[in-house]
Parts: sequence; structure tokens; C-alpha cells
Amino acid sequence: MLGSIVSFVPNAHEIGPPPKDVPPATPIRLPQFNSQLSDANSHPSLVHFLQKLQRPNELNESHFAALGLQLHSDAPPEEVVPDPSFLPIASEWVGVDLDEARRRDPTFRRTLSNGRLSPEARVFIDRRAELSIPNQTAFRTIRRIKPEPGTQAPRLGNCYEFYRQMELMAQYWDDTSLPPLSTENEGESEPTDSNSEPPAAGASSENPETKPKTPERVTYRTNSGSTMPAEFRHNLISSFVKLVAYDFGCNVVPPRVEPRLQLVSPAFKEISKSKVRYHPQVASYFPSGCVFLCKAPMTREAARAGIVEGPIAAVSARNTTNFPTSAEANLDFGRELVAALITAQHRSREGQPEKRFGEGKWWATEKRWGGGEGGPIGREIDGDSIVGDKDATGSNPEEVEGVKPVPVPETTNATKEIKVGGKTVLIPVRGQPVSKKPRKNMSIYDSYRMVRLPSSNWDKKTKYTAVGKIKGVDFDDVFVLSSLFHHLCVIRVRVPNRLLEVFAGAPDAYVKTETGEKLKSWGKLEVWRSKWYDLFVVEERLEAMRLLWGMMGWVMRTEDESGGAKADEDVTMKNA
Repeated sequence: MLGSIVSFVPNAHEIGPPPKDVPPATPIRLPQFNSQLSDANSHPSLVHFLQKLQRPNELNESHFAALGLQLHSDAPPEEVVPDPSFLPIASEWVGVDLDEARRRDPTFRRTLSNGRLSPEARVFIDRRAELSIPNQTAFRTIRRIKPEPGTQAPRLGNCYEFYRQMELMAQYWDDTSLPPLSTENEGESEPTDSNSEPPAAGASSENPETKPKTPERVTYRTNSGSTMPAEFRHNLISSFVKLVAYDFGCNVVPPRVEPRLQLVSPAFKEISKSKVRYHPQVASYFPSGCVFLCKAPMTREAARAGIVEGPIAAVSARNTTNFPTSAEANLDFGRELVAALITAQHRSREGQPEKRFGEGKWWATEKRWGGGEGGPIGREIDGDSIVGDKDATGSNPEEVEGVKPVPVPETTNATKEIKVGGKTVLIPVRGQPVSKKPRKNMSIYDSYRMVRLPSSNWDKKTKYTAVGKIKGVDFDDVFVLSSLFHHLCVIRVRVPNRLLEVFAGAPDAYVKTETGEKLKSWGKLEVWRSKWYDLFVVEERLEAMRLLWGMMGWVMRTEDESGGAKADEDVTMKNA
């Protein structure tokens, strides 16, 4: 009965006039990273130089130069995807019907690394059709408002969640697919009577020539973009990525362990005129708030257990809305680069056992205080044992004569009866009352005294695999799906294996060229960044979807489809 009632109230939300006293709009100024880098060989130890970073504002161009960064800004999709043949040509899919899509399947679909075929051509044209729906028309369906007269309600299909998240964002950001609100108001004719009421929702002029070309606005911004909750941006990007990734057998998965870029400096000896100083290995990390795009398991049991493979790419949605200086732009680019390097580190764990920093070292295995004879510490010196504490000395107060009560706070009323010299004495007991059961878990004091290795940075339910890595090369192409405001950008980073070894503690080395120039042993860190795609604009989100489709097709390809001649050309140029 309730379902039937709800189905008859599709116009529960009416279209109202623009709200008043709306805060000013947050200006959209995308960060511009300065690619003019300094000498990359001015710092002898990369990790030691990076570990000196203590505050975010200390990051500058010299740190990117130490990595050997080479950035290609506003790269076309054919350069972001290593093999352009995986990118569908947009002009060839305009006006394609279902029958034509089925005829293209034999050449459009490819075998994936999970044993299945890539999505059908029908899925691609469905996504294009669903993402081509104007925003305000889709928002009518989301808000359960009747369609405009003479039109039918659109079928949002798999894009329903994407438009729902976009409708939430429209409360904080102006819909850029429509002209500014001030321009719309200037084009409207003023009413003859100032006291006249606004037209009813859904009402339109009888003259077809006065009907607006764009859909009627049903959403208005009511807040500034800088006040939007961070999860709104993450949910929008995740829902957009899932439109493509899910059909390739992948999904956006929040990490169970905080993503961290692990850095271990090499041990070295510093010789000066007066003394010799030894510098031991130092471990540190850079955290990241990114999530990962992973490969879903093929069995139902593994899926229920939450096991995933990968990661395939990182999804980084930042909440920053203001980039007043170049330092702010550098910091944002640094966050993207850290997410890419974390992804490369996780993918390099394939077939490797976990080894924590300090494993096998005396300071991580011997008792505290350097393993000396030591003695009682803390409350052990006072002979003060707590009921149920594992640090108790084992002595029984009933067997010791002349026991004196231990002073305790007045609020403690727990006592214990013992016999001293034939008399019964009540002794106050600190901590847990006698009436309660001894604790089963380890106390904080016990936990402090234990010597442990650093916490594990490996997710037990993730099967670390370099999905899509080209076989036989000494680098890994990793992707970052970056988001700011209501924009999306796809980044490809070519991470050399030697750079990951340096991050793991290997000493830096140099390679001399034929001209005598000294270069880092890993060469360079090459980055391809696409343009920023505005997801409010239909044409741009269609191009972003096409780029995601090509990226997923290339990453999930089989081993025999290793990228074609482009991968071989890259290897040949590197060897040269």
C-alpha cells in the first residue's frame, strides 16, 4: 500500500524561484604547476633529501627535480593511454543504433586478463546516451519532478547514482552547462504587475517560439563551493569511475590500511677531519588520502571475503578550492604524485614477502633499554600489583608479614582481606576492584613494555598484483584519477623499478652518458596529464568517459596484447 502511495507523488518537490542571500560563488581556478625544474643532480641522496620535508609548504620545484620529473601537461587521450588503439573513436559512435553496435562487437570486444570479454559495444553507446542527458532534465528525475510538457522522463539507467551525486554538488557549485543565472534573468520579460505571483511549476508559454532552448532550471546553488563536504566530491568521482570500471570487472575500494609512501634512507658513513660519523637507515612515510581502483575477484567466496587484486589506479579527490600561490599548486601536484608512487609501490609487492623495517635487528627484538640486565621499572619498584595485571611479581601478600596498606585515593573503595599475625587486615587495592573478573586483554602497561616491529602496511585481503604491467620492461605505468572542484583529470606516471629500489633503501647511483653528464640511475620520472574535464558539461564528461574506457581496456588486456609497437618503441628509445 505504501509503495502505491509513493508512486503517485512524483512531483513532491516543486520548482521555486531562485533563493535570496546566497553566498558568493567560489571561483574555479585550477592549479597550474610550474614545470621549469632545477638541476636534478644537486642532491646526492634522494630519500635523505625527501625526508627533510617537515611541513607541506616546504615542498618546491627542487624536490620534483630530484625525482627527475618530466611533465607533459594537457596531453591528449592518445598520449595518456600507452596504446591509442584501446581508445574508441568518438566520431564513429555518433548515431549508432543497437543493431549496428552488435555488428561491431567482433572487432570492438577484446579478451581481458580475467578471462572474460570486454564490455559490448551496446554498453558503450548506452553510457554515451545516459551521460548525454542534460543536467537539469536528469535532476527532474532525481527530485521526482514531472518532465517538461511535451517531453518524456529520461531513462538514467546506470547513471542514476552519478546524477544523484551531481545534484547534491549543484547546491554548492553553479551548473556550468547553463548560462549564468544573471544572464538568464536578463533574458526574462519583467511581469507587468509587481504583485503578480510566479507561474506554477511546469507551466509554459503557449507560444512555441518563446520556449527556451535549454531545459528549465530546477536546481540553484544555495551555498559556496568551499563549504561543500569532502565526501560529496569523492562520491561523485567514484560513481563516475564505476560507470566504466564495473563492466571491466573492477571497482573502487576504500583501503583498509592507510596508503603510505614508504621511504628508507640508505646507511652511509660521513668522514670529516675530526671524526667519522655513521648514519643508520631511517624509515619514514608520506600519507595519502587516496582510494584505489582494484580488480574484483572471480569467485563468489573471494568476493564475500572482500579480497581484491591490484591496485590498478589511485583515485585522489582533494577538498582544496583555493590556489593563491605557486606553492599551493606545487603541493597539490605533490599529492597526486604521492598517490601514483604509492600505487607503484603496492603493485611492486607482487610475489614478494612482507618485510617490515627493523626485522632481524636487535633493537626490534631484544628487551627494552638495549637488552641489558635492567631490573624492575615503574610500579614494579613500588611492589604495587594490580588485580588481573600480568605485570604482577607473583608474590602473595598473605605470606608476607608486616604488610602495610598502600596509600590510595579516597575514591577507591576496593579492599582485600589478609591475615597478619592472626589478625584480619583490610588493604586497599589500586585499579580494578576484586569483585570484577581479571582482564583478558593486555593492559596498556603490558603493551608498552613489549618490543614490536612497526605496524604492517600490507592489507591482508589485497592480492598485490601489477595488473596490466608490460612484461620485460624496467618500469610500470600507473594511473591517478584526480579530482578538484567538479573536474576530473587522468594522469599516467611511468615509475622506474630502480626508483622503487631507492625508496626501499638502495643507495643512489649515477650513470654517465657519452657526453660525460651524470644522471640518476633510474633516469627520469615521466608524467602525462590530461586536461581537466568539467563533469557538468556534457561534451567534456563524454570525453572523460572515453578516456576511462581506453585506460581500463589497456590495463585489463591480456599478456599477449602488451601494448603493441608503442611499448617496443619506448623500450628501444630508453635503451638508446
